Amino acid sequence: MNAEINGIRMAYDVAGSGPAVLLIHGFPLCRRMWQPQVQALSAAGFRVVVPDLRGFGESGVGDRPGSMDLLADDLVVLMDHLGIERAVVGGMSMGGYVLLNLLARHPQRVRAACFIVTRGDADDETGRGKRNHLVGEVEAGNPGAVPAAFAPLLFAGQTVARRPQLVDEVRGWMAATDPTGLVLGLQAIRDRVDSGPLLPTLKLPSLVIGAREDKAIPPDKSAYLAAQVAGAELCMIDGGGHMVNLEQADAFNACLLGFLQQIGS
Repeated sequence: MNAEINGIRMAYDVAGSGPAVLLIHGFPLCRRMWQPQVQALSAAGFRVVVPDLRGFGESGVGDRPGSMDLLADDLVVLMDHLGIERAVVGGMSMGGYVLLNLLARHPQRVRAACFIVTRGDADDETGRGKRNHLVGEVEAGNPGAVPAAFAPLLFAGQTVARRPQLVDEVRGWMAATDPTGLVLGLQAIRDRVDSGPLLPTLKLPSLVIGAREDKAIPPDKSAYLAAQVAGAELCMIDGGGHMVNLEQADAFNACLLGFLQQIGS
């Protein structure tokens, strides 16, 4: 499905009926990463919404510079379009940064938060420099520098060895991303604010999912985030890396569904 959302054509899927769950993909990925979760959650009685963020997958880019404010506002307009007043929102990596922006600026729209292999702090100068370097590569006509930089960080070693088709599929999603979308996403990640001060103020059911073999978001970042949010549940999954929702889908779904069923409707 697609709709005119905040000045762009946004692609999204909706499955199931019941309490709304909005899942936000990471960089430089797309909504297809959530297929195992769409199936499991919709079968369990939830209405699952998975959009392609602006500039990713099948969504348009528009002509505005990338920011977390913009990406979050797009999702609020999408929720309005779908008649969803409040949702459980889960964000993976960059999607987690969008979730934190929603919690800071649109907290009334988030019923519960799921922080998935993400972190609450901002980029340091080294991190910002890496983003700027990749922006320069893309603008110089080398968008392949982005998947080349990110692919080695996405999977646990055993996944690379045992599931090469999955690794190739995800690399294909990255390679298909519009170069303008890559720049938009890198800008938004680079310029995100430090959400550290926000975390202790959150007063909603929260789940943090980390992966013990994550090379992009070290497990201690997940543990720290969980420790900063009052009452947050921490679920650390073995045998998976940054794409843990695909690598260890059964364990991931059990963790997410347990949380959703615990908070009820």
